[in-house]
Amino acid sequence: MLLIHCPYCGMARPEIEFRHAGHAHIARPADPAAATDEEWAAYLYWRDNPKGLIAERWRHVHGCGRFFNAVRHTVTDKLLATYPAGAPRPEIDLP
Repeated sequence: MLLIHCPYCGMARPEIEFRHAGHAHIARPADPAAATDEEWAAYLYWRDNPKGLIAERWRHVHGCGRFFNAVRHTVTDKLLATYPAGAPRPEIDLP
């Protein structure tokens, strides 16, 4: 079981208290009414599936209820950093 650190509550809690909410830092089209079908498809569905680090959104459902971001390694499934929503992704160096 993963222990996930909520940046708002300030404590690590079991993963069953959290829900995964997809990729982080996905920009909505600037003018939604003028966006093409391809732009909407890219925004809604097209995601990278990297082998390595990825930034994800999580929600502390059974705690503060807030969304935050996390950097997770997709091979080891380790969460290397958590940070508030809206903050830039931290630079992480792997050993």
